[in-house]
Amino acid sequence: MTSERGLSLIELLVFIVVVGIAVSGVLSVYSLNARSSADPMLRKQALALAESLLEEVLARPYTYCDPDDANVETAAGPAGCATTTEGMGPEAGETRYSNLTPFDNVNDYNGFSMAVIDDLTTGAAVPGLGGYSATVQVQPAGAFNGIPAGETLIVTVTITAPGNQGVSLSGYRTRYAPNF
Repeated sequence: MTSERGLSLIELLVFIVVVGIAVSGVLSVYSLNARSSADPMLRKQALALAESLLEEVLARPYTYCDPDDANVETAAGPAGCATTTEGMGPEAGETRYSNLTPFDNVNDYNGFSMAVIDDLTTGAAVPGLGGYSATVQVQPAGAFNGIPAGETLIVTVTITAPGNQGVSLSGYRTRYAPNF
């Protein structure tokens, strides 16, 4: 008898079916990754926006008195203020955008929100960031690393990106020396 070499038609068809199933599985995973490849960009942009807004808030002073108060630099407590004790939220007339009466203290940002991300100096929406929104919460943090309660705030900035992807960053702001 002579032995024949090669593949039978059935073996060839089974091989094609198995390879076809494997390739379709790999392509479906690739398709899923390609469809959501923009998500890391949105998350990275949201993180950059959150860092920027958190830095803006934490750069403001944290004082017992409103920074416009005559005793702001010498007050050792709220009783030392000449007129205006600093409270949570902005004082009357203060906004983030005003050159005349801007937010001048960390806690002025408590409850602040932006439906669209806008420019700090003009208040105009930043092109390309229309799908993003931001909120800021400022809360007393209690005793913190040896600093007495009432001397530290925790600031939480939340950015919501298109597709309801959220990024939250928190930072602490303490009162220095003891007024700033």
